[in-house]
Amino acid sequence: MSALEEKPLPIIPRTGPATAAKNDDDPFGRDRSGSGAGSRPGARRRRGGSGGPGRGPGWIVYGCLAAVILGSMFPLWWSFLIGSHDSTILSRDSFPLLPGGNFLENATSVIDTVPFWRATMNSIIVSTVTAVSVVFFSTLAGYAFAKLRFKGAVPLLVFVIATMAIPTQLGVVPLYQVMATLGWIGELQAVIVPGLVTAFGVFWMTQYLRQAIPDELIEAATVDGCSMIRTFWHVAMPAAKPAAAMLFLFTFVLNWTNFFWPFIVLGPQNPTLPVALQQLQAAHFVDYSLVLAGATMATVPLLILFIFAGRQLVSGIMQGAVKQ
Repeated sequence: MSALEEKPLPIIPRTGPATAAKNDDDPFGRDRSGSGAGSRPGARRRRGGSGGPGRGPGWIVYGCLAAVILGSMFPLWWSFLIGSHDSTILSRDSFPLLPGGNFLENATSVIDTVPFWRATMNSIIVSTVTAVSVVFFSTLAGYAFAKLRFKGAVPLLVFVIATMAIPTQLGVVPLYQVMATLGWIGELQAVIVPGLVTAFGVFWMTQYLRQAIPDELIEAATVDGCSMIRTFWHVAMPAAKPAAAMLFLFTFVLNWTNFFWPFIVLGPQNPTLPVALQQLQAAHFVDYSLVLAGATMATVPLLILFIFAGRQLVSGIMQGAVKQ
């Protein structure tokens, strides 16, 4: 070999981001940057597509959801089906599977037989006032139990929760005596006042606010000079919107379908919808086409409520589930 022959240049290793990550993070020189062959992004995508987060729900999930929806809608469909025929539908040899043409006639008979519109307005008033009151007072109590430190908080909360184990029927007689003393028998306040706050609502909001509001956020509001009421209104109330929306719907539906207590304290001239529909049942004969037509009509306001509030409810729940 001659002295003039050129020597090969040394190979200088690259010091890019991938190599730096390889040398600094892993003592064995393995590539953790995700750009090497060992990362196998295609294999990762394939693994994620076979039942992982990258793949949507399959036909089994959709089939189960469809079965749940059909099962939930069947009672409403059954009520509409019976209510659209005459009173002889249950005595026929062959039961029809399609609606008849008598629903409007039966609905007119329901309106003429019972004070339907007055009962509907009474149910709207009772359900709305009670739901708003339960949400407000339950959020107040839940914020106090979840974030305020005071003596006896835990025993008091346990006592509130324990009251849910007491049957409602045990308090009917003394509560009726109180309403009679106040002169509220036959008036809507006899139904509204006992339901202004519930133990379930307090427990619901306590559990939610305990996780939804960090203690640091309340401390920051206190440092900024916010009073307790202002902190509750500007910090707790916005954070409680998802749980408050659920509690409002639960309470509204519960009071809309409540029959036992309104039947005791309200007369036939000032009923709620369940009490008014009970008047369709005669002593010796029950026209189920009229009863179920009235039940279908009483369900329509609830469907309207869920149609308009369902999207906002889901949106509020998703906002409360995602950390900003």
